[in-house]
Amino acid sequence: MVEVVVAAVVGYLLGTFPSADVVSRIATRGRVDLRASGSGNPGGLNAMKQIGTAWGVVVIVADIVKGVIAGFAGMAIGGDGAGYAAATTSMAGHIFPVWSRFKGGKGVATSAGACLAVFPAFFPIDAVVAVFGAARTRNPERTILVNAVVWVGSALVWWLVDVPNLWGPEPSWGLVAFSASGSGMIVWKFAAAARVSRSDLAA
Repeated sequence: MVEVVVAAVVGYLLGTFPSADVVSRIATRGRVDLRASGSGNPGGLNAMKQIGTAWGVVVIVADIVKGVIAGFAGMAIGGDGAGYAAATTSMAGHIFPVWSRFKGGKGVATSAGACLAVFPAFFPIDAVVAVFGAARTRNPERTILVNAVVWVGSALVWWLVDVPNLWGPEPSWGLVAFSASGSGMIVWKFAAAARVSRSDLAA
């Protein structure tokens, strides 16, 4: 249990690394604050629009790497359970970073990295659903909701049927908890952002 707690703390701290803030400062020498520009979201898509596509890609890759490192670090600290814990808290750290008054990004890229570490078998499914959803619905909130359902459903299947998880941990209830917690946080973040956008339009 101590190892799981330590892994969770490590994962959270890794998730709080402000990738978008650091990249935007480097790219613009501090002239652009992503939290005050565009959508105000410190993430890859807002970075693409405000400081350029290439820099936005750098932000996305950095956020993915945070999730990957957290998942593998957790497994190194305490095995499968700790890996799931660290992967989950890396998303929490990205979405709710203590250093920024718990106002962070939406967690999509970090969740992809976390899946690469602890649920690699799902990563191709995740990518297909994301691309198909974006092309068909052109509605980010709906795409995220569909992806969340598929993510949690896949975790249940992998656990109950004991499907191989490539280099990831053995499928267990921890996989389901990781998927449900991660998808829940991301869906909540998108819903909150949508509410803010609608209130701004109404004003």
